[in-house]
Amino acid sequence: MRKNLFIAFEGIDGSGKSTQVKLLTEHLEKSGHKVYCTVEPTNSHIGSIIRSIFSHKIEADHRTIAGLFVADRLDHLLNKTDGILKKLDEGYTVITDRYYLSSYAYHGAHMPLEWVIGANSLSADLMRPDINIYIDIFPEISMARLKKGRTSLELFETMENLIIVREKYYEAIEKLKSVEKIFITDGNRSQELIAADIRHHLSILTLNT
Repeated sequence: MRKNLFIAFEGIDGSGKSTQVKLLTEHLEKSGHKVYCTVEPTNSHIGSIIRSIFSHKIEADHRTIAGLFVADRLDHLLNKTDGILKKLDEGYTVITDRYYLSSYAYHGAHMPLEWVIGANSLSADLMRPDINIYIDIFPEISMARLKKGRTSLELFETMENLIIVREKYYEAIEKLKSVEKIFITDGNRSQELIAADIRHHLSILTLNT
């Protein structure tokens, strides 16, 4: 049993994932872990296309976007330079800001969830997270955070979409609870309370593995 972990952070936009990734990284490094942080979409050529779609520089159908994420995620896993599997083999604890649960929620809002799960099945077979940490916040709080200090919003960042995406997260979580390890934490609280909640759950997880 490897001691390093693969941790995926999930949540609707504005949920505070990036902050919690940073706080958990600092905690794990103090505990002796080598930590590699990454994010989806990645900084690869495929990821740059996705980011251009999100920022409205180019247009694409939702099915095309979902397919691009499938390709980007496989490269994220299999890249011989800095792929997730390589980093895990090197002994790093890998923390990713979004993984396939994000696709289930965001793309499942626009097409059948079963199709999205099937399209990402190879990634799931290659590496499931030791824990998916879902930070749950109300869409109203999400929109308030997104609008603060921003001049424009990205493709999926509308109240209507975020409401549906949150519902799809819970639909996917319920559907996959027998095969995925998922921890839900209340993201409407302070950063400190959320971070403590996550650390406590990880301590339980590591004791049981």
